[in-house]
Amino acid sequence: MNQILLFIGLVIILCLTIKPVGKKLPFPTLLIFIALGMLLGVNGPTHIDFSDYALTETVCSTALLFIMFYGGFNTNIDRAKPVAAPAVLLSTLGVVITAGITGVFAHFALGIDWIGSLLLGSVVASTDAASVFSVLREHSLSLRGGTDSLLEVESGSNDPVAYMLTAVLATLAAGGDINIPALLAKQIILGVGLGLAIGWAAGRLIERAHATAKDAQTIFLFAVAIVAYALPSYLGGNGFLAVYLAGIVLGASDITGKVEMAHFFDTLTEMAEMTIFFLLGLLVTPARLPQMLLPGLALMAFMLFASRPIAVGMLLAPFRTNPRQVALVSWAGLRGAASVVFSLFAVVAGVPGGHDLFDLVFVIAVSSIVVQGSLLPAVAKKLDMIDATGDVRRTFNDYRDEDGMSFVKLKVGAGHPFAERSLADIGSATDMLVVLVLRDGAHPVLPNGDTVIQEGDLLVMAAPTFEERAEVTLREVTVTPHGRLAGQRLRDVPQGKHPFIVVMLKREGQTIIPDGNTLIYAGDEAVIATLAS
Repeated sequence: MNQILLFIGLVIILCLTIKPVGKKLPFPTLLIFIALGMLLGVNGPTHIDFSDYALTETVCSTALLFIMFYGGFNTNIDRAKPVAAPAVLLSTLGVVITAGITGVFAHFALGIDWIGSLLLGSVVASTDAASVFSVLREHSLSLRGGTDSLLEVESGSNDPVAYMLTAVLATLAAGGDINIPALLAKQIILGVGLGLAIGWAAGRLIERAHATAKDAQTIFLFAVAIVAYALPSYLGGNGFLAVYLAGIVLGASDITGKVEMAHFFDTLTEMAEMTIFFLLGLLVTPARLPQMLLPGLALMAFMLFASRPIAVGMLLAPFRTNPRQVALVSWAGLRGAASVVFSLFAVVAGVPGGHDLFDLVFVIAVSSIVVQGSLLPAVAKKLDMIDATGDVRRTFNDYRDEDGMSFVKLKVGAGHPFAERSLADIGSATDMLVVLVLRDGAHPVLPNGDTVIQEGDLLVMAAPTFEERAEVTLREVTVTPHGRLAGQRLRDVPQGKHPFIVVMLKREGQTIIPDGNTLIYAGDEAVIATLAS
């Protein structure tokens, strides 16, 4: 256990360390984690022999449920509504059409039996939300005609359909006897019904407990995601469909602190993505991949230039979609972690040739991320589909405008210069506005120019939010007795590698704007601006 924990901790540290470097590379950073897993795997220098497909499938499925929940929760419904119809068609019928065409090609080109070829087509039929989101965000790729929202909704919602097809065909390939209509009906009814119900109930509970700490609400939401997946799955429904719909409902709800919750799940899903890609890289045996290289590249190319464009063209035709948009949506159908995770289901289910299927899908997914992911910005530019005035972050619920407002409080004590003066007399600093006055023994006061401020009032003031930037960041620290600030005059404080300025001190309830002669004491709360070196 200690060795496992040590290994996990070191891998996480390594992944987080190399992630900033990966953003400067021309290909999606997710590939780094696959390469790291392969480097540490059985054919790498460390020769770690990891071949537990069942454990990997369990861990990756758990990680995938959070990715899918976040895909729904962080979708900006208002931005998605105009493209909802084509996106839903692509995520449902589009998956079925792509799976069917790809399966037919695999049967005739690779000589795979019909059930096996259709299983292969189903496994790779869905586009990967993690890869699509990663490329759009890393390159700040805002696309014309709501194409970015279209891709986000499609990639976030099409995995459940691919999962259903995979479950049916994997059972048939393993020799199981199933009632296909009953299975699909159960998957859809329980997935949709429980997903919407859990999302609605969780939203009502959060609204009623609005006074609860935001951290507790975030933990509550974390638990809701688990329940939304596990309960339908336990009853035979589609857990991935349910958790996505629960996320959609909660993301559309008026929840206090939604942005902060989205930031938590953004970090969680980043960890989930790293976990999935690293484990898949660790699990694969590189020595087996050369024999799958040509078939995998052929299938990836066929999907890129045939099955995906056919499905997209057919389903977007009734909407009179611009041909350039059709071409870009076709190119942006990245395969990724979800496809490889679904191939693990086939291995665990005992499908004959399941290990070969896993290796083949791994090649398809990696080559798709390399080719389509790396060239997506260039293709979008070539097709003149980049919206230079847009901001792709607006398509997510965690978007916060750079000129957004923050609220600060100011207590008007005895002798305060604001006391017994009207707001009109006081005037206001640029971009600073008193929006609420809280007065003991009275209802909150909505102020205007004639409002007179009294001693004891608590003013709530709005001002533009400070956005940290590359050249300066702000942080608040408590001065410790043995720290380098304690007992120093500000001008004598030694500067480290990164120069800094103490811009404010809080001492015994007082706020001090310091100068070079200000003496800093242990226990002071110091607001420090760190400057880029």
